[in-house]
Amino acid sequence: MRLFSDQLTQGEQIPLIYAESGAGGRNVVPHLEWSDAPEETASFALTVWDPDAPMDGGFWHWLAVDIPADVRSTVPAAPLPAGSMELVNDYGYRGYGGPNPPHGETHRYIFTVWALDIALLPVDDELKPAEVEKLLTAHALDRATLTPVFTSTN
Repeated sequence: MRLFSDQLTQGEQIPLIYAESGAGGRNVVPHLEWSDAPEETASFALTVWDPDAPMDGGFWHWLAVDIPADVRSTVPAAPLPAGSMELVNDYGYRGYGGPNPPHGETHRYIFTVWALDIALLPVDDELKPAEVEKLLTAHALDRATLTPVFTSTN
């Protein structure tokens, strides 16, 4: 699989508009597009994880599951397609939470698209993001990542 974006570049700074409001951004979901998924893909998931966050297990910024198998991209600032579900991130709210590292720190943000073997991932609001990742891994047919960075100046 391949994951790419018109707005994010591997190893480069994430534009401020996609950062969390606490970092001065607008918390907009960036454009993401994926290709070369396995034919047997039943659904997709999208996650964003910061492995550099100063806490055990990093910080989960986005967990979106049950994205229909015929979808191949996100539209900036638009909701995900019908049937998709966004779970509670480590900020404590449902949906995308952009970068907001401590002042002066540069963190990596691993955007991942997961091709899954089931249409509906068996999740609920009681599951922690790390538990959702275990389910994603168990049902993954393939995955692709894109890892831009963000340096906070606020």
